[in-house]
Amino acid sequence: MNTKKILIAVGVLFLMISCATNPFTGKKTMAFVSNDQLFPSSFSQYNQVLTESKVITGTSQSEMITRVGQRIAVAAERYLTANGFEGYLNDYKWEYKLIESEQVNAWCMPGGKIAFYTGILPIADNETGVAAIMGHEVAHALANHGQQRMSAAYLQQGLAVAGNVALSSDQQALSIFNQSFGVVSNVAGMLPFSRSHETEADKIGIYLMAIAGYNPDEASVLWERMKAHSGGQSTPEFLSTHPSNDSRIANLKSLSPHAKKEAEKYGVSSFRPLGDF
Repeated sequence: MNTKKILIAVGVLFLMISCATNPFTGKKTMAFVSNDQLFPSSFSQYNQVLTESKVITGTSQSEMITRVGQRIAVAAERYLTANGFEGYLNDYKWEYKLIESEQVNAWCMPGGKIAFYTGILPIADNETGVAAIMGHEVAHALANHGQQRMSAAYLQQGLAVAGNVALSSDQQALSIFNQSFGVVSNVAGMLPFSRSHETEADKIGIYLMAIAGYNPDEASVLWERMKAHSGGQSTPEFLSTHPSNDSRIANLKSLSPHAKKEAEKYGVSSFRPLGDF
């Protein structure tokens, strides 16, 4: 069997092992690690982060993080139920924590474990900005992006092993393969994969924030503040795990009217004030 056939066979084998359905796109996605395995590990890692961090409780900001998170979770439940995915969140264990740190970061782990760092709050600027960030991060979890990234990494490793096996008798070809495979598979595969996740999370997130009663127009405004914070500096998009700031801002502006129409399906025709904090 030649090299090309071996690589194709390995890829097909991986894809046949397991897949899941993205509830927002209806597309099949790689799922070599089940949620039954992923969620307990996620919860354990989250608890470890909390033990190693200064978690802020009992303040207006920490209460706001919880309030926004709960509203986004309810919006997700409503959306999923309305679109035929009732019970999708049954194994989620929602938790919302504010962590004191200068990091400009927020994340949601598989299963609904959320952390906001105080360093991102000045950029969020208000409660609606927090909702835009929260919607985006929750979207990653809901669309199983963590599961897909792990699966893609396994596939990448499997293809690397297959390539080494197929070329083991030709040392020159093997050397060229090993020198180029990592770069090519990242630039042509893993990085576009990650960028597609970010774009997908932007779309899902802006819908969720609108259904939760937050003005989706503010999502692009948030990213304008993100761009200003970065000083306009960014890695070229094709070498980045994220879309460029300008691409993201333009995309969010175009998505906002659609998010408003989606929110109307759930009886949301007006939005909360920005909610300074």
